[in-house]
Amino acid sequence: MRFDAIIIGGGHNGLVTAFYLARAGLKVHICEARDVVGGACVTEEFAAGFRNSTASYTVSLLQEKVAADMKLADHGLRVVLRPLNNFLPLDGDYLKVGAGQTQAEVARFSAKDAAALPAYDARLEVLADQMRRLALKTPPGRGLKGMAALAAQGWPLLGLSADEQRDLFALFTRSAREFLDGWFESDPIKAVLGFDSIVGHYASPDTPGSAYVLLHHVFGQVNGVKGAWGHAIGGMGAITQAMARACAGTGVSIGLDERVARVNVAGGKAVGVTLSDGRTLEASVIASNAGPALLFRQLVDRSDLPADFARAMDGYAAGSGTFRMNVALSELPRFSVLPEPGPHHGAGIIIAPSLDYMDRAFTDAKTHGWSRAPIVEMLIPSTLDDTLAPPGRHVASLFCQQFAPTLPNGQSWDDAREIVADLIIDTVTAHAPNFKSSILARQIHSPLDLERKFGLIGGDIFHGRISLDQLWAARPVLGHGDHRMPIKGLYLCGSGAHPGGGVTGAPGHNAAREILADRRYRRL
Repeated sequence: MRFDAIIIGGGHNGLVTAFYLARAGLKVHICEARDVVGGACVTEEFAAGFRNSTASYTVSLLQEKVAADMKLADHGLRVVLRPLNNFLPLDGDYLKVGAGQTQAEVARFSAKDAAALPAYDARLEVLADQMRRLALKTPPGRGLKGMAALAAQGWPLLGLSADEQRDLFALFTRSAREFLDGWFESDPIKAVLGFDSIVGHYASPDTPGSAYVLLHHVFGQVNGVKGAWGHAIGGMGAITQAMARACAGTGVSIGLDERVARVNVAGGKAVGVTLSDGRTLEASVIASNAGPALLFRQLVDRSDLPADFARAMDGYAAGSGTFRMNVALSELPRFSVLPEPGPHHGAGIIIAPSLDYMDRAFTDAKTHGWSRAPIVEMLIPSTLDDTLAPPGRHVASLFCQQFAPTLPNGQSWDDAREIVADLIIDTVTAHAPNFKSSILARQIHSPLDLERKFGLIGGDIFHGRISLDQLWAARPVLGHGDHRMPIKGLYLCGSGAHPGGGVTGAPGHNAAREILADRRYRRL
């Protein structure tokens, strides 16, 4: 069977790419390995009557242009804001972070920090605007065209003040601790802000470059509110189901249980794919929503790649140190420091009281394979969405760091996953004593589970490390940041391309633009 374009993987970026290509008149087919579309952005029932976002779990970075072009609201998507951004339980105290109250909360720990917050927020917003500006632009490639793009994209940076330019440079090169220490003195606010620096990042907040990961997580917006986080009613799968409906409206065909075994190459050009059942599909454009590590280590024959590119892919860093759980609850957690139900139950609940705690978690993972005192962010989306659990019951997402993608001493995640799940539950229970006894069912995704189920090599939720050597024009490697891979007709459209991970739709949007530009060029 022949198509104009084949998309490998029906995750959200694959759906976005397919939509734009089909809207331009191409005959597009998506090959999705699982029996449900959406990749890691799905809602699934994990216990009778309990549904939750299986892997990705919260909304902020989804591009407004993508949502508008695909008319996702018309296709049923509704996103609501969290009542609080974050809640940090401490020993005998807590910190709440949210509009209109953060400064007063921080003042309980440090008047100096409370006074510094407005300037910090304003500075980060200026720098986040630069990331928003670049998100839907294709990084410069090689040659004169690349030089022109470099000048065009870099020119607005000259409009920043010298102090703003210094802070932007610091965010890309310094550790989160160094950056935050320049603004604040108290542990709680540095913990809340520094948590973003290790989300999906197998590193310490002391690791150089971790400050950028902090910035990466704040350039989103929800319902027009910059930097906010929200919940998609129906879970994250509501996003990809709306996208799938948008794709169907443009004529995209979606094949479920269609696992791609190989990208077929002839004469240096991608000509189609072979599925695991032996069927062959043909197309002159292949766009991969699978990450670079999966695409180039498993789906593309090494002999079809230039030697230098193959070597670069050997060194491509993937493995985010993430362990994901979903739990069904008989009741809300009753936190020792704030036991009664309240807005804090609808927040991102961070169990990591300091940057030192986060650093120890990473050191533990490097030494033992997992953190003996892990970092946990818990969301309880059923407080905002009654479609996820039976009346009076709840579901919680547990997003956990740091866990080695490959365990030391020959250990297997198949043997350790239940032990680690118990440790994570005990970590939460130390702050909410009723938590463990309220659990009715649990779903576990170790790094190995994430790889097997979603094709995330090393369990990497971002398709590859977000570090300076794998960002912008160097994502996935320098010279191929423009979505064009070294095989003609093969493109990268997932989170392994600029601007990186998260449910953004930006890589899919940008890849489609470059594919269509190449088609126009060939016609001319």
